[in-house]
Amino acid sequence: MHSAGPPAAADLVWAAPVPPIAAHALLIFLLQIGVLLLLAIMLGRLAARCGLPAIVGELSAGVLLGPSLFGWVAPDAAAWLLPSDPGQVHLLDAVGQLAVLLLVGLTGIEMDLRMIRRRGSTALRVSLAGLLVPLALGVGLGYPLARMLGIGAADRQMFALFLGVAMCVSAIPVIAKTLMDMNLIHRDVGQLTLAAGMIDDTFGWLMLSVVSAMTVGGLTAGVFAEAIGSLLLVLLLALLIGRPVVRRALRLCRGSDERTVSAAAAMILLASAGTQALGLEAVFGAYLCGMLIGSSGEFDRARTASLRMVVLAVLAPVFFATAGLRIDLRALRHPPVLAAALIVLAIAILGKFAGAYIGARLSRLSRWEALALGAGMNARGVIEVIVAMVGLRLGILDTRTYTIIVLVAVVTSVMAPPLLKAAMKRIDCTQEEEHRLTAWRGAPQVRGSPERAEP
Repeated sequence: MHSAGPPAAADLVWAAPVPPIAAHALLIFLLQIGVLLLLAIMLGRLAARCGLPAIVGELSAGVLLGPSLFGWVAPDAAAWLLPSDPGQVHLLDAVGQLAVLLLVGLTGIEMDLRMIRRRGSTALRVSLAGLLVPLALGVGLGYPLARMLGIGAADRQMFALFLGVAMCVSAIPVIAKTLMDMNLIHRDVGQLTLAAGMIDDTFGWLMLSVVSAMTVGGLTAGVFAEAIGSLLLVLLLALLIGRPVVRRALRLCRGSDERTVSAAAAMILLASAGTQALGLEAVFGAYLCGMLIGSSGEFDRARTASLRMVVLAVLAPVFFATAGLRIDLRALRHPPVLAAALIVLAIAILGKFAGAYIGARLSRLSRWEALALGAGMNARGVIEVIVAMVGLRLGILDTRTYTIIVLVAVVTSVMAPPLLKAAMKRIDCTQEEEHRLTAWRGAPQVRGSPERAEP
């Protein structure tokens, strides 16, 4: 019996290497990033001069470059710069996803968990009221709104459930960027807003998965069990495995700013991949990992100043500008769509404000603190845009209803900063908040970071 010898050269089949990105696709991608970033920075500075946070201008950059203006005035030029080819669109989306995950991770790092543990019941009450009131109003509005827009009777139930979910979510990235831009993230109200918003978003993603499952294969008890089981598994792994791993990794990076930045970014992205693999949203893993990093006892904020600078000054503006590209305000030219949009917007604002206000007052917070919480949690931002995109993909939404929900996301994000600013002027800075700010001032100043805030 002869042993098999090595294969002859002619028998070897080498897989062809994957070709690199085409020259034209690379050119378009670089132009997209450059134009979006430049316009976002310019409009962000303009918004700041008008007394608004930079995020207002950054969101407007995408709207102006999208079909609402540039795509309408110069369709050929818009089609060249922003082609609808999925591969080209996904390149831009990938940059946006990287930006939002790192932004949310930095938000988790800035969380004061001691304050949250001490006032966790307050955050929970605010969150629950801020969830249930808009959820109920959204579902109740869904049925007459579906008839008003001519949606078929068979699809009205799913549309009503989906609208309720869209009404109850908040936008952690928008809230975080707004608080950073306004130098309010060190305040108790800012911390409570982030904590309550994270609870809202977690519930919203779970409900979105349930609605998606109902659309595809019907609602079963297994859908609820799987979603809740995944959430509990993530929390258990974070406590038992994630905490010691994060502490050990940061200890090994001690003494090197570059290694600390790399390790923090890598852990945030890997945690995002973990929750995404378990059926939860990647943003939840990024936020949870950020909290583990910030509370590890081995973390020095001064060492990650460069990461904050890149995220806040480059990636975040591109992300918010990208979010506006899919908005088409031309659908509002039709009176029924415009009327429906105004009704949905009014109910969305009223529901979130009322829910957060009730929860805050039940927790014995002052009237201005309750209003500030309502203003902060009212920002829907790109999280609602993502929810709307899911609805569009599932067939629950059409172009009209998608535009309505995205309009709510943009308007609530734009109106939140001035309302939050007006309410916070009437809330005195506590000694604990001053101590928290002092602890954060050890890091170099970065645009939009809490270190440059004034008590």
